[in-house]
Amino acid sequence: MPGRQMAALVSAAIFLAALGAARAYAADIGYRAPPGVAAKEFPSPQRPVAQIVSPSRHTAEKHRDSLNEAGEIARLLELKPGMTVGDIGAGSGYHTVRLSHLVGPVVAQDVKRDYLIGLAKRTKRLRLTNVTFALGEPHDPRLPDSSLDAAILVHMYHEIAQPYAFLYNLAPALKPGARVGIVDIEGPTSKHGTPIELLRCELAAVGYREIATYRLAGDGGYLAVLSPPEKADRKSPRDIVACGDRAGTR
Repeated sequence: MPGRQMAALVSAAIFLAALGAARAYAADIGYRAPPGVAAKEFPSPQRPVAQIVSPSRHTAEKHRDSLNEAGEIARLLELKPGMTVGDIGAGSGYHTVRLSHLVGPVVAQDVKRDYLIGLAKRTKRLRLTNVTFALGEPHDPRLPDSSLDAAILVHMYHEIAQPYAFLYNLAPALKPGARVGIVDIEGPTSKHGTPIELLRCELAAVGYREIATYRLAGDGGYLAVLSPPEKADRKSPRDIVACGDRAGTR
């Protein structure tokens, strides 16, 4: 067989194999629960929302490891072996990969299907068998009721297009006694930060209660630890009042 024909056949075989692998990964990526309350029932944020620009932070993973970012968050949130933890807005999976060695099942959730497909490839390559994937929507993480012992939202809160709806629809997925950890930096939301006072206001508007706030090492920002509203205490979506734009959010 001529060399060009052989090369063409090899290229076609590689393409088909890659396509088959991509379809196999994609088959595992989807919604894990029925839709929650529609976005139209909630107020929109009265401040800028940052664009989703990358599946990973600009800071290199080695640098984040040098600060023990994942270990510090796990310690402050009191994460333990056997817990089911949701990595909300998982992106490229920095925390998904590291949490998989520290807890029980890890649910990597994102609104970007291609991010989750890329993360599925990464976890397969690393032979991580306790990670599942959940596709969400800008107003709804689409996670099953009472499925999480804890949830982390790391450097992504400012990118949530419908924060009040998203937080409201996240609450049912959290078991009684669950904790939520939100990591962000002090800075305008338009520049991929969230002022802590604005965060507190928006979380409180939905009924979340602050337990503690910690300063993380280096350029890691802050970690706000919160408890979700109990079912009996959840407000009606139409009773939620949006926080006004505050100094430093633009």
